[in-house]
Amino acid sequence: MPDLKRIGDKLVSRDRIVKVVDEILELRQAGLSQQEVAHRLGTDRSFVSRLEGLGEVRKGASIALVGFPVANKEELLEVARDKGVDFTFLLDDDERWTFLEGKSGLELFSEVVSLMERVQAHAVVIILGHNRPARIMAALAEKQAVVYHLPQVEGTDGYFDPDALADLVDRLRGRPS
Repeated sequence: MPDLKRIGDKLVSRDRIVKVVDEILELRQAGLSQQEVAHRLGTDRSFVSRLEGLGEVRKGASIALVGFPVANKEELLEVARDKGVDFTFLLDDDERWTFLEGKSGLELFSEVVSLMERVQAHAVVIILGHNRPARIMAALAEKQAVVYHLPQVEGTDGYFDPDALADLVDRLRGRPS
């Protein structure tokens, strides 16, 4: 049953509005300019702009957060969610070893390549980890990388300050801390 609303002497279809909004967003996400979308849908560019403004969650570069081993994973995941980090991959020490165990070299390589592809889809990557692995990951990211190092001590879990992470994300987005 169509969701119709009576507004004065007009009958408005909510379903039609939702369909047009979805189409606008899909076309914009596909790379069309606001003007091109407006022309295609028979509206003006300012409507497309205002619609995007109404739905805007945040501005700024897309951010990926990668880290292992991380002792306070849940705290950092909460910060990442609150700050709108686009992609997170955090492992505590046990998860790190589980990730490595039981895989052939080819399987592990394939998973790492898949992870790196996901990281490279973002403009900025924040890397939490031991010196050497973090430096290697930063080099592979081929993006702006911010690295928080831990001392290279095998078997140690790392605690990362959640407030410092929140401030860093704000600074990367151009907001004052």
